[in-house]
Amino acid sequence: MHRHPYRPRRELATHTITNQPPPLVDYNAFATDTALAAALAREGGGWGAERARAYGAIAGGELLDLGFSANENPPMLHAFDRYGARIDEIEFHPAYHRAMQLAKEHGLHSLSWTADRPGAQVVRSALYYLHNQFEAGTACPLTMTHAAAPVLARFPEPGARWLDGVRAAAYDPRVIPAADKTGLTVGMGMTEKQGGSDVRTNTTVASATDRAGVFTLRGHKWFFSAPMCDLFLVLAREGDGLSCFVLPRWTEAGERNAIDIQRLKDKLGDKSNASSEVEFRDAEAYRIGEPGRGVATIIEMVAQTRLDCMLGSAGLMRQAAVQAIHHARHREAFGQRLADAPLMQEVLADLALESEAAIAYAMRLARAFEGATEHETHLARLATPVGKYLICKAAPAMVNEAQECLGGGGYVEESILPRLYRQAPLNSIWEGSGNVQCLDLLRALARNPDSIAALEAELDTAAGRHPAFDAHCAALHTRLGENADDTADARRLAGDIARALQAAILLTGDAPWVGEAFCAARLAPRRPDVYGTAGLGDAATPLIERAAVI
Repeated sequence: MHRHPYRPRRELATHTITNQPPPLVDYNAFATDTALAAALAREGGGWGAERARAYGAIAGGELLDLGFSANENPPMLHAFDRYGARIDEIEFHPAYHRAMQLAKEHGLHSLSWTADRPGAQVVRSALYYLHNQFEAGTACPLTMTHAAAPVLARFPEPGARWLDGVRAAAYDPRVIPAADKTGLTVGMGMTEKQGGSDVRTNTTVASATDRAGVFTLRGHKWFFSAPMCDLFLVLAREGDGLSCFVLPRWTEAGERNAIDIQRLKDKLGDKSNASSEVEFRDAEAYRIGEPGRGVATIIEMVAQTRLDCMLGSAGLMRQAAVQAIHHARHREAFGQRLADAPLMQEVLADLALESEAAIAYAMRLARAFEGATEHETHLARLATPVGKYLICKAAPAMVNEAQECLGGGGYVEESILPRLYRQAPLNSIWEGSGNVQCLDLLRALARNPDSIAALEAELDTAAGRHPAFDAHCAALHTRLGENADDTADARRLAGDIARALQAAILLTGDAPWVGEAFCAARLAPRRPDVYGTAGLGDAATPLIERAAVI
């Protein structure tokens, strides 16, 4: 159904429809995002502004409609054909395929590796953030395809045979061998029923065949992401250790590989995407990387997807804030416009502040991921788990607050907010929950002390800009030196590091007053328990104006 009917009747039998906001449709999601444009330029991606503008028009236009259709018509598993033969195919709504096509044509899966210039990761991150605001389910295969490319490139045997297809700016949904397709997508399988995040307990076994480099896998994966993809990076036990394998959907002989999809997951959100449980019945696979070094091989892919978790959550937060502000600017209650009511202003400004801090952090991290200097590499090692922890945890509460701004209208499916709310918890769970991220932070501090020096050098760029920031950083410096290995305190430490980095980025950005408001709201001794209690005062109106679309 088309969501934006032409000239609906507002003069009804019993009343005339008034005091309702106009539909927020057909707008350029990049051109209207001041914080994103500033971050793109600040982090070295200014050359990609026109790319972002072009995709912003698609995101706030066609993709908005596609997102509704793709999520209302989730994928269906067809395990067998009409004669009982095993096919393990997944049927998607045309809206899903169109969203994937648009994303791949614009390089959301590959621009970091194909643009070949500084800032490529930053520009690609901006596009991915825009996409997630309107259709987050397709982001799953896009992020894994993007993250798999450097792993395949680092190990040309066997990675080279698929690399061109993975990077190709073409979407080919046909269920045929990879060699016959114009473009490929990549999935991943790490966790099993008995271990979850503790992949050391994996029981899937790899056995060598009489063909060089070819193995068979026997076992299962509890979460096998995007099973319609053309190949997967999976972990399996080889001897006493875990190795990483490329598992194609088709064998070298052109037969369907023995990947039995047991079921598709019935998930809280992410409805347009297929997630599955599978069994491998001697499925053909190729080891990639050194034997017994599977986690080390796949960890680069995991790091890239964790950055995308932050970008995805930031996108959901941005769209939630946009929806709340748009509603409040066009709705009157108790004799005044909602956006002019002091109490509502505090809420909207707080949402805008949280949204900007999230995308500023994620875009800074995208630059660090390019690894131009040792400082950037060490910073990325520390900033990845703490950003994944804080930003992804902030999303559900923020989306819920935005729903409250709309009242009952934010709770019905005709609004985009219920979908955003169901999607919001995903990124804090996927690719390592909050505790996993905090333990990873402690590992980084213990094994890579240079990351502490990189963090403090980054914070020093904003020293003296705000007293609350200086006090926060001084206390953080003491804790990092004294009890950085305190496991029970790891969540608080991760949150404080992330908040310090967000403050430093905003204080040194295009609008330092935003950073000052952030320090007063998030770092001062009186920290808010819920949105709307930060006491933003005179900063409230400009924060709302900065975040508003129309």
